[in-house]
Amino acid sequence: MEEPPSGCPPPSVAIGAHRPRTSPRAIAAPGLSLLPAVLALVWSPAPAPAQNTLDRIRTTGLLSYGCDLEGGGPYAYLDPDRPGRLVGFEVELMDALAARLGAEARLSQGQWDQLLNVLDTGKIDVVVNGYELTPSRARTYLASRPYYIFQLQVMVRKGSPIRSWEDLKQPRPGGGRWRVGVLGGSSAEQFARENQDGSIDVRAYTGATDPMMQVLSGQLDATLQDLPASRFYGPQFPGLESVGPPEGRGYYVMYARTEDSALVEALDRDIGELIADGTLERIYRKYDVWTEAQDELADLDPDLLAAEVAELSREALRGGPLIWKYRNHLLVAAGTTILLSVASMPLAILAGLFIAIGRLYGPAIVRLPLAAYVELIRGTPLMLQLFVLFYLANLPPYVAGIAGLAINYSAYEAEIYRAGLQAIPAGQMEAALALGMPRWLALRRVVVPQAVRIVIPPVTNDFIALFKDSSVCSVITIVELSKQYQILANSTGGVLEFALACAVLYLVMSLPLSWLSRWSERRLRGGVGDSQASKRGEPE
Repeated sequence: MEEPPSGCPPPSVAIGAHRPRTSPRAIAAPGLSLLPAVLALVWSPAPAPAQNTLDRIRTTGLLSYGCDLEGGGPYAYLDPDRPGRLVGFEVELMDALAARLGAEARLSQGQWDQLLNVLDTGKIDVVVNGYELTPSRARTYLASRPYYIFQLQVMVRKGSPIRSWEDLKQPRPGGGRWRVGVLGGSSAEQFARENQDGSIDVRAYTGATDPMMQVLSGQLDATLQDLPASRFYGPQFPGLESVGPPEGRGYYVMYARTEDSALVEALDRDIGELIADGTLERIYRKYDVWTEAQDELADLDPDLLAAEVAELSREALRGGPLIWKYRNHLLVAAGTTILLSVASMPLAILAGLFIAIGRLYGPAIVRLPLAAYVELIRGTPLMLQLFVLFYLANLPPYVAGIAGLAINYSAYEAEIYRAGLQAIPAGQMEAALALGMPRWLALRRVVVPQAVRIVIPPVTNDFIALFKDSSVCSVITIVELSKQYQILANSTGGVLEFALACAVLYLVMSLPLSWLSRWSERRLRGGVGDSQASKRGEPE
């Protein structure tokens, strides 16, 4: 038995003894004694206001900024000479700004197109990663003064007939459309989609170097990159060249939460000082990202810039009208999701069935490789399998997507069918063989049909899961429903509206599968429902 905690008096009543009756006055006394404490809580003054972000940064000496190292140089990347040390023009810029605030800058890694969502959680103070000043972002967040004026550069394989962006507006020799890769969610993607007449197939990637590799492999005709990225990675891809004059124009800014106006004002002031004393130019020239356009940073009219941001921040469509405006984009993306799922799941089921039969009834020379296949596929992520098919095998996006989903799910379907086949009593196969059936015919006519009925529920669950797992195909440039949501949410700011619309579409796609599953089970039972079956032990 546990001893009473230290400092507490031992119980005064022994086990089994009669407990003395407590008077009503004794009961009321504790309640009256708590009254002053309750009143103190009710009438206590309001707590002091929470410390704002700028004060917290100065107090803790830490400025946290969101950045994606996957995007790499020249923004932020690991020093190849000193692994573990971060370098890049934005890294040095944030170090200089943090020093002026009396703090130390700390990079917080995050996926590029999700950094603003991380900012909303309060886990970082600002987002600094080549984020452009756009209307949707300016409506939701506070933007700093520009710290870089960027342009876009077309990159092609050496010897390509494409010599400028204007050439991409012309019909492609041999038919079809020009294939151009961009960083998903960037101004390059927006420019590529808006500045054409249907002659370009724009493919969005999660990193800047991915489309460059695809241009070299021949999967793409060109890539449109921010000028800093094209200058930094150009020497690493000697088979590529930059063609034509830089296209477009925009501002890199830092984003903060709307309540952090004091922090943004301090950053604006310090950026201006870095421009005035030449520190910014020195950093940019170090990383070869200084251009003639940067001379305009010092001459930007604050009032004119504030008016431009206010214009960008003007309220746009919201709610139902916003969803209705982009309904075709959502429906086409939902159709892509259906195509990927409907094309890959039958292949996965068929492959899974043959793998299960081979593991249970095949010779050892067949069983061992099939078992290794199942473990390999189940033990590696779907994204990695898609990368192998798309980048190494160099398959077209939709072929790689359908094949990747089918291969991945075939391993899981094989285990489901193996369990279903093992659930059939061994006497079924023995009776069929005794009747003179060959083994393959006994499997096809006797064992497999019974196993199929058993596995319908788990296979249906996998089919529903496949609809959602098809979103991983966005990493190989396929714009399915989840990717279209990210594109529309980033470009319009309608995060909640499009999230609800996509949820409804996913539900509409998955519900018929549940109904089909129940209908199939009833059919395989001979049309007899559970409610029609007689109860065990009742006379019929």
